[in-house]
Amino acid sequence: MSKKILMGTFSLFVAMTLSACAGGEKETDTNTNTNTNESMDMNESSGENMEGMDHLNMDMSGSGEVPDGLKVAENPTFEVGNQAILETDHMKGMKGAEATIVGAYDTTVYTISYTPTTGGERVENHKWVIQEEIKDADDKTLEPGTEVTIEANHMPGMEGATAEIDSSEKTTVYMVDYTPTTGGEVVKNHKWVTESELSAK
Repeated sequence: MSKKILMGTFSLFVAMTLSACAGGEKETDTNTNTNTNESMDMNESSGENMEGMDHLNMDMSGSGEVPDGLKVAENPTFEVGNQAILETDHMKGMKGAEATIVGAYDTTVYTISYTPTTGGERVENHKWVIQEEIKDADDKTLEPGTEVTIEANHMPGMEGATAEIDSSEKTTVYMVDYTPTTGGEVVKNHKWVTESELSAK
């Protein structure tokens, strides 16, 4: 009789042990799923932060200083203090934004391709760098393919970079203030916008 009780007790003990193990496995699975979700959330957040970092690298507000020798335009189409509409998309939120003209200058503008001095991928067809922002450019118009050193600091890694001239154009360039169409703070002293990239308000 006591042998049957002992066997029954042992069977009950084994059943409880197996049940506890099964419960432990479920708990482990739950923790694994939670950790996976947390990892996904962290990856998503990381992606958002990377996008924000890209935005930080874009040309935002500037000092308003202009290079020595840059000539003020005598009869610009858009006079200082006037408003115009931006027809270019150099940066997110720029196209269609209302701009106030801060400065107007006659010069030669260039599109350039360069590798930032801070490292990273090569920037292709950057708009714009002007004659006075290129080392030893003097007054001669530089031909496409010419290798130059950039003295502008519109973006991180630009100043001192070796660049290749992609195109050139003699025109009036403008420094502008504008509020991005995507919202946010006013961008002050943006350099540069060409005459063809503006339209009358």
